[in-house]
Amino acid sequence: MSRSDELVPVVIVGAGPAGVTAATLLGQYGVQCLVLDRWDGVYPQPRAVHLDDEIYRILRRLGIADEFAALSRPSQGLQLLDRDHRVLAVFDRGGDHAGDWGRHGYPRANMFDQPELEHLLRTNLKGQDTITLRGNVEVTEVAQDGLGRVRVDFTDRVTGEHESVLARYVLGCDGANSVVRQSIGTTMQDLKFEQRWLVVDVDTPVELDQWEGVHQVCDTHRAATYMRIGETRYRWEFRLLPGETAADFEALESLRPLISPWVGTLADAELDLVRVAEYTFRAQLADRWRDRNVFILGDAAHLTPPFIGQGLCAGIRDAMNLSWKLAGVLAGDLPDSALDTYEAERKPHVRSIIGLAKLVGVSMTQGGRAGDVLRRFIAPRLHWVHGLRDRLLDSETPALHRTSLVTRPRLGRSLAGRQCPNALLVGGGRLDAVLGTGFAVVSTVPVTSTERDAIAARGAVVVDATTSPQLHRWLAAGGARAVVVRPDFTVAYAGSDVAAAIRALPTFRLSSR
Repeated sequence: MSRSDELVPVVIVGAGPAGVTAATLLGQYGVQCLVLDRWDGVYPQPRAVHLDDEIYRILRRLGIADEFAALSRPSQGLQLLDRDHRVLAVFDRGGDHAGDWGRHGYPRANMFDQPELEHLLRTNLKGQDTITLRGNVEVTEVAQDGLGRVRVDFTDRVTGEHESVLARYVLGCDGANSVVRQSIGTTMQDLKFEQRWLVVDVDTPVELDQWEGVHQVCDTHRAATYMRIGETRYRWEFRLLPGETAADFEALESLRPLISPWVGTLADAELDLVRVAEYTFRAQLADRWRDRNVFILGDAAHLTPPFIGQGLCAGIRDAMNLSWKLAGVLAGDLPDSALDTYEAERKPHVRSIIGLAKLVGVSMTQGGRAGDVLRRFIAPRLHWVHGLRDRLLDSETPALHRTSLVTRPRLGRSLAGRQCPNALLVGGGRLDAVLGTGFAVVSTVPVTSTERDAIAARGAVVVDATTSPQLHRWLAAGGARAVVVRPDFTVAYAGSDVAAAIRALPTFRLSSR
């Protein structure tokens, strides 16, 4: 076996979206990373097709927002249909097409082809000399020596050579069958949801002339989802009946009864069947996300039913939450205990998202004939419920729980734990260009020169909230005059004065290279 005695600060197992995002963010802070992946290049099959504006904002931090805009397509909203494809309700997000975007400064729902996004993420790595990506290797073992080092054994899938590397930290981004998760003795908790679905991807240059949002067929017998994911790409998902498999639908002829409501009499020659696959949609959550210097992220830590399009989003949020904390610990700015906040913050958040996805899935697919009748009665009347439309189309996710890096009151509401908006500034531009990649104190009250010096000594910046009416309104609505914003856009503290904000501000001198 070939062994390396060099201690790599971070080894990342898995070069999917979560792994490459973590590597890029760590690399921006100057952290050396080795990324190991079993594939030689991007896995070619389409999987995830949606991300929200919070994740789009993270893509901007990575430096690929403009490139993503060129390959993605804003979604107009959600349309509920009955089994006969009669419209039950429409929740239109048409403003996203006109630039009327949400709090993060980007369209709130975005469709894309996952291989294209992954190509973009990997291409972006080439400009970072702090990151090494090795493909075609199979990680076989991850073991800690009790001295703060982790040994990662892997095999070159081309030469068969066995190799080993030592790391300070290991991030397991290696998917649902994670070797890293197994190495730390973590198990997946079953959250009681399992459905078998057929996933169909089609490419056609012909316009299907459908409403430009997600179509959800609410039907106990054959629930279905349709969405346009690109200029010429379309995705269908159909719940499989007992005894059915993907093999029953491998040809267009057998798929016609399912997709005909959308493609009509379009000739087979105009439809390129990209993929037909069977997926089992599950809800699972790992019981532990960390063992000393080993962490798990993405599908290695959680599996979310796809009904609200948050599976890939959750993995990228994991990477965003952990990367700056890990960089701060490696630099000596943050204590090791800061890493305990990763699971404490992310696990309850993911559990909430999974719960919502399960609720949506059950509401649209179960209940038998009685459920179908109930949906036909209730869905057309949902617009009568005050605020429901805005809530259904709003991409805001739950606030993070109280930790050492989120100072939330035990009772009452607070901006702490929520995302700071990427607000428009007077004169043009948005807040993120001012925030940078460290901490910030955002205040509507004047900051004295002494306070500015104290904030700068901790590596943070000051933002005058009066330069943005949107930011000023957000603070006022949250009952705050000064907030501390973390590198992941999360509010760490919200209060009425700058002095208290400074006391809540940790030292974090790192900035993006």
